[in-house]
Amino acid sequence: MRISFTKKQYISFTSVAVMLIGWKILAIYFDSDFIVPQPEDTFLTVVKLFGDSAFIKVAGTTILRGIIGFIVSGILGMGIGILAGLSPGFNAFINPMLVSIRSTPVISLILLALIWFNPDIVPVFIAMLTMFPFICTNVVDGIRSVDKDLIEMARFYRIGKRRIITEVYIPAIMPFIISGASSAMGIGWRAIIIGEVLSQPQFGIGTRMQSEQTFLNVDAVIAWTLIAVFISYGFEKIIRWSERKIVTWKM
Repeated sequence: MRISFTKKQYISFTSVAVMLIGWKILAIYFDSDFIVPQPEDTFLTVVKLFGDSAFIKVAGTTILRGIIGFIVSGILGMGIGILAGLSPGFNAFINPMLVSIRSTPVISLILLALIWFNPDIVPVFIAMLTMFPFICTNVVDGIRSVDKDLIEMARFYRIGKRRIITEVYIPAIMPFIISGASSAMGIGWRAIIIGEVLSQPQFGIGTRMQSEQTFLNVDAVIAWTLIAVFISYGFEKIIRWSERKIVTWKM
């Protein structure tokens, strides 16, 4: 079976190769595992972490927190976004709140959450707060993008509200929801890790990163970072796959 690569894939592989070469050069230059460990040693550490008996609990707990935060923020974001998109008055009311949440430094939210909640809840709360504004704002933009004349024409011909929603509103706002979900997941995933680093729940990638940093195990810190990046990439792929399925459904 012959495997062919596109030009874009070749460029991506070249980019990864350049980063690895740069990493290797820095490791040779500093010549210290306490500053920049060798790439091969770090990848070996990644393999060892996969074989750790607690790996599933650590990574699985962080993933579960991300999923819970994403679902809660998605439900709230779409619900409030739909109301704000259909009601200019409600949009004017909710917009300052969205701007405030989006503009507040994540570290401030985490420090407050550490006072309000136990360590296991902090990352979920932070994930929800960081994801919610992106989803809500994109839903509002999606509803506003719907052609008003098209809605008026549908009402003129007495097309049912259900058909208007399923055939006009949903196809119009779906690309905005996917875009918002992608952005929210990228920001929220980083916020979850930061929340775990500071709140130190029993299980979590951030907790393990902090523990390894305490003992100056730089290769382990980078290894957990790589695992977090791979998981985030996996979520991104799932969202893009969902987008393609939705486009196929619309067609």
